[in-house]
Amino acid sequence: SPMPPGTSTRRCVDDRYRGRMETVWIDDHLARAGDASVSVFDHGLTVGDGVFETMKVVTGSDGRPHAFALTRHLRRLTRSAAVLALTPPADDVTRAAVEQVLAANTGAGRVRVTVTGGIGPLGSDRGEAAPTLVVAASAATTWPATADVAVVPWRRNEHSAVTGAKTTSYAENVVALQRAHELGASEALLRNTAGYLCEGTGSNVFVVRDGRLVTPPLSSGCLAGITRELVLELVEVVEADVTVAELLAADEVFLTSSTRDVHPVRAIDGQVLPSAPGPVTAAVAAAFAELVAADVDP
Repeated sequence: SPMPPGTSTRRCVDDRYRGRMETVWIDDHLARAGDASVSVFDHGLTVGDGVFETMKVVTGSDGRPHAFALTRHLRRLTRSAAVLALTPPADDVTRAAVEQVLAANTGAGRVRVTVTGGIGPLGSDRGEAAPTLVVAASAATTWPATADVAVVPWRRNEHSAVTGAKTTSYAENVVALQRAHELGASEALLRNTAGYLCEGTGSNVFVVRDGRLVTPPLSSGCLAGITRELVLELVEVVEADVTVAELLAADEVFLTSSTRDVHPVRAIDGQVLPSAPGPVTAAVAAAFAELVAADVDP
């Protein structure tokens, strides 16, 4: 139907995403999401020069919302920024921005911190401007009880200059995830250039075979996921290369991410696994849920 006079296309698109919260942090202040803006010359927009972190929001024993594992996420943000030779705001500045955004947005289930290279040339060279800081929140992601995944043909480059950095250059993930959706799956799994299993577009992968829990090592090119890191500390996991054949022959498979937690995989490329969740996956999920409920910054 025709748009009402004076209504922009952008406003109509925004209206489809009511899960986004109304108040954001931009650089050094809170602002209404509809009023906040970054320059069209921001390097994060023009060349994807930026890093980010996404955290789940939990309610603490004090009744206030908190970003889960915030300290670990800020530590990784700093590592990612260093790879891009970016200087992010001090941790206490970003932490305060996250707290203010969560206090201003009732019902937030996830919060994202983005740091970009700031205003720069229309090319790869970076300008002299300070980095841009954006903190935004939204409702929690609702995942089904289990996930179907598809192995897509494209490869992660484990030798890339930005391997291990959580950058805003996500076009590769967009393409891979779109292919997975076309195949009826909710997540795409990628191999690396050596042909070994690497990761999903927004998740790490764990494989259970004969009771042995295995996940690709960081040398595979996968991101050092925060949930992955916590699972490695909670239970015994072997970090080893995994072939697609071994993936397909697994007894159980699960994904981890900051919004999925521990998410059982039901089927891979249409092939249904023996159980989802299986006993190992269920035990890991329970241990992780206890950690979340402990009201700590792990």
